[in-house]
Parts: sequence; C-alpha cells; structure tokens
Amino acid sequence: MRWNRLTLVLVLVGVSWAQDAWAVRLKEISSIEGVRSNPLVGYGLVIGLQGTGDQNNTQFTVHSLSNMLLRMGIRVPAEAIKVKNVAAVVVTAQLPPFVRQGQKIDVQVSSIGDAKSLQGGTLVLTPLRGPDGEVYVVAQGPVSVGGFTFGGASGGRVQQNHPTVGIVPNGGTVEKEVPSSINQRDSFRLILNKEDFTTAQRAVRALKAHFGPEVARCIDGRTIELVPPPDFLNRPAEFLAAAESVEIQPDASGKVILDERTGTVIMGEKVRIDPVAVAQGGLTVIIKETPEAVPAAPFSPRAPQGAAPSPAPTTGADMAPGGQTVVLPRSDIQVQERSQGVTMLSSGVTIADLVKALNAIGANPRQLITILQAIHRAGALHAQLEVM
Repeated sequence: MRWNRLTLVLVLVGVSWAQDAWAVRLKEISSIEGVRSNPLVGYGLVIGLQGTGDQNNTQFTVHSLSNMLLRMGIRVPAEAIKVKNVAAVVVTAQLPPFVRQGQKIDVQVSSIGDAKSLQGGTLVLTPLRGPDGEVYVVAQGPVSVGGFTFGGASGGRVQQNHPTVGIVPNGGTVEKEVPSSINQRDSFRLILNKEDFTTAQRAVRALKAHFGPEVARCIDGRTIELVPPPDFLNRPAEFLAAAESVEIQPDASGKVILDERTGTVIMGEKVRIDPVAVAQGGLTVIIKETPEAVPAAPFSPRAPQGAAPSPAPTTGADMAPGGQTVVLPRSDIQVQERSQGVTMLSSGVTIADLVKALNAIGANPRQLITILQAIHRAGALHAQLEVM
C-alpha cells in the first residue's frame, strides 16, 4: 500500500475552558451503580426454512426436534427425521433495567449448526435464562435476517452480510422482573466511564454547587458517592435525573493513537514535544526485472526434441544456438539518495508545527508512525502512545 500525501487526524480536546462550549452532561460519561442490563441466553429451533437448515449429520438438531415433537405427543424416531428445513440456534437478549412483566424486547438468534441461511424462518417458543438459571423471557416469532445467500447447481454462490444471524423484533416477552432496590437506598454511586481523578473532582464540585455541600464526595478516580439532599428525600428517581443533567468539562489526557494498518494517526491537543531533531532517510533502491527474448541464429540446426537447450549466450549480441528462441533475464538496479536535511523541533511545539515539520521532510503516514514511535522512545513525546 502506498500513500501519496500525509494524512493526519487531529482530535482537539480542551482548547477552551468555557463550559457552554465544551461541557457535557454527567449521564453521557457515567452510569449509576446497579442500574444495568442483564444478559439472557437460550437454545431453540428455527423452522420453516427453504432447504437451508441443518444437515442430517447435525445430531443435536435432530434430537431437539424429536424431543419437541415428543412433548407435543408425537413420537418420531430421531433417525427418521430430516432437518433441512430446521436450524438449531442460540437465542440471546439483554434484559433492560426496570423492565416490567409483559413488556416486549428484541432477541437475536444465531445458528450453531451448518445451516446456510435463517431467511424466512420462525423461532419456536424458547425460554431465555439469566446467570442464576431462572427464566426471565420467552421468545418466539419470525426471524428477520439482514442478509441473503443464493447458489447455483454448479456450486457458485452469492452472499451478502450474515444470513445465519438474525433478530426477532419484539419477539421476547418478559415473564419475570429483576427486583430493583432504588427506592430503598439512601445513597448512590456514580461510576465514570473512564478513570480520571480530575474529571471526578470536577463532577463533585459541580454537584455540590448545584445541590449543596454534602451531596457528593469522591471515593476514587472513577466512583462518586451521591447522597440525596433533604429536598429530594423519598424521591430518588427525581434526584438521579437532576444529577445526571449536571454539566461538567471532562479532562482529556495527552494520547497518540497509531493505526499501522490504515496509516491513521490521531493525536490529542495536550500532546507536547521536547526539543528534538528529526532526519528522514532518503535512500531508495529500485530493482527492475526486464526479461529479453533472444532469437535463434540463422540456419542453425534445430535442437532434438526433448534435449536441453544450449547454454544462454553471454552477450546480447550473440544469437541463441540450437534453433530455439531463449528468454534471458535482465536486471536493472538503480540507487537513489536524496538529501532532506534535519528538522529541528523546539520545546512545546504544537501539533500544527509537528505536521508542518514532517511534511517538510516528505514523511508519509507510515513514516510518521515510525517517527512518532522513535520520538516517544527518545523521551521527547509527552503522551500515551497506543498502537492499534
């Protein structure tokens, strides 16, 4: 892969301290401890497929269908069942917090056999269990697949997306609620999405300014304890809604992210560089192979069939003996060296200065990644370096 220009993605964070310009709500960067979704999983069958289901050697699908028919009062030996219109699937879902009995949620089905597609299938009634083994949701309904696959008799096949994975919109019915203790709690914990003591302290100051001095305290770089003030006594939902709406300015640490596969470099505004000299080598070696066909000499006898041709001539002026045309390898080697000089970076240079300096020495994105890694190893780059 080759880059003709320097591509640099800059992420400018915290340029201004104005709260109106850069402030975000606490709900965007944090969550309430204990308020989360719960994963559910189950095993089921998708029926009604048009010959794209599991094959007969998928034994767990055969026995599952046989057991399902047995529970319905129909006894069919497993060896007598053909399952090409049936596929075994794992059904998964996320049970949202505060969900109530009878509500509908989406469920996802994924083939675990050798089915070719779930398109047009219907999920049979499937219980979904939580980590405690209890059934919280039952799922059933038509499967919506966002892809397709078509094949011909000669083996050609066209496929888009993943036809063996689909969803059942509103296919899950909540049968059991997850108990919530939010109304019985006299304090809450706000968990920041990213650990940062500066951001946590700013959040505490903003909460105290909004509710009062005793409403919040910082436990660590990620956790903030909240105590509802007297005005919100016995009204925890209203207090949490008001706390989530408080706006602060998150702190941003200096970080440089390098993606070597795409040549993308992302740098934060707080990245600083000490005085350093950068020299980009300009030595280029070009090796080009140009085969040359040498015709046979006139009136030369033809080599016997099956005999090895005579040795190739040593000069291009000679003719190939043996009555045969000979292809000779020609190697052209060129060495180019261009002088690009040394670029000096002073203390505390900005990202714009760095890009300008690297453009001056003709660095492409892959060379830029190498230069930044070398500057970091030299101790002149004050930022976290993350290579993807």
